[in-house]
Amino acid sequence: MSFDHKLDRILSRAEELRFMLSGTLAGDAFVKASKELSELTPIEERIAELRAAEQAQAEAQSLLADPEMKELAAAELEDLKQQIPELEMALRLALLPKDEMDDRSAILEIRPAAGGDEAALFAAELFQAYQKYSGLHGYKFEVMEYGENELGGLKEGIAEITGKSVFSKLKFESGVHRVQRVPATETQGRIHTSTVTVAVLPEAEEVDVEVNEGDLRIDVYRASGAGGQHVNKTESAVRITHIPTGIVVAMQEERSQHKNKAKAMKILRARMYEQQRSSLHATRAADRKSQVGTGDRSERIRTYNFPQGRVTDHRINLTLHKIDRIMQGEMDDIIDALIAEDQAARLAADNQ
Repeated sequence: MSFDHKLDRILSRAEELRFMLSGTLAGDAFVKASKELSELTPIEERIAELRAAEQAQAEAQSLLADPEMKELAAAELEDLKQQIPELEMALRLALLPKDEMDDRSAILEIRPAAGGDEAALFAAELFQAYQKYSGLHGYKFEVMEYGENELGGLKEGIAEITGKSVFSKLKFESGVHRVQRVPATETQGRIHTSTVTVAVLPEAEEVDVEVNEGDLRIDVYRASGAGGQHVNKTESAVRITHIPTGIVVAMQEERSQHKNKAKAMKILRARMYEQQRSSLHATRAADRKSQVGTGDRSERIRTYNFPQGRVTDHRINLTLHKIDRIMQGEMDDIIDALIAEDQAARLAADNQ
């Protein structure tokens, strides 16, 4: 199907939906049609912009033969020569199938991997970097679990990041993040290499995942040790095990057992949903591997080299020499480049 024919079909469908909505549609059918039309309306507007530019190009082309209008027409054609491909690209991107989770908030999980205390210290810094990134973008960053070791390093950090399209921005952050630097505890000045794992999960709603109470084992115990901000003598900490999948979530950040259980259930649903999505995507991706990777946590996706002041994302061969700013949450250059690369890969697949 040609691109123009695809655009004509979209315009026809929008008109059909308007006709249906002006008739006798009611209930779920009305809601469904309204939602589809609301999604098509901005695409209609982009089509109108593109076709207006193409019409202007045709008119300017015809004026080249007029000596009095030739100069003006040539100038307009030069502008349109750049404008039309940009409008067409924006439209092609708008027509790409969307990840249904892109509009959702996200659950961020960070844990040290290889490297002992240095890995834990960097995990804490990376957790703070995402917190600062969230602040810069107006997202709400709520710490759900934060466990520290004796040196102030992070044993496990979990946060809920709430806002429009958070998951679409952060979903490519999942993976192994490597740090190279001289640890504060290193007396010989040697550079150490450590790793941290990051997981970004779309926030799951109750309707997304069916959790049977009979499949859960719920244990309560006293919050203890470094990490619980409110260590107390009551059994407020909660550990939930989903027996069929083996997923375990422990929560002790709150004083209230009820609040800890609610947070644990939110994380459990997100992990179960991501497990289901990962299984589905693995099947779909068998014939196409995106250049930004699969997001699997076994992949080393990025290196933070402090002595050289650089951050390198290995999936797209992007190196930025501004590590200090990135650790202050200024991650847009990396995140936008990853999104652009994913879009380019999907456009290429769509054109095959």
